[in-house]
Amino acid sequence: QVQLVESGGGLAQPGGSLRLSCAASGSIISIYPMAWYRQAPGKQRELVAHITTGGSTNYAESIKGRFTISRDDAKNTVYLQMNSLKPADTAVYYCNKLYSPPYNWGQGTQVTVSS
Repeated sequence: QVQLVESGGGLAQPGGSLRLSCAASGSIISIYPMAWYRQAPGKQRELVAHITTGGSTNYAESIKGRFTISRDDAKNTVYLQMNSLKPADTAVYYCNKLYSPPYNWGQGTQVTVSS
């Protein structure tokens, strides 16, 4: 069974940075486009960034130029470097496959941006 474990979240000040990690076990993620999603309180989960197997990336407009998605297939891990954080980035962040069917969702990692 595939397990996704997200980590690296926490409390950051506006303008600060965090680096999220998503470690996968039970499956080799290198053959899949992977993505980061987030869910803010009272809102639906949204796609924020994805990376193809070849390393091409795409970002939601709200985070473009501030976040960078990357992957290390040797470590079966996906990353999200988050810079210039804003209060609107506050959410639980999850990683998963870009396309259905998704793996079972992990617990996510909470990111809170506040002064």
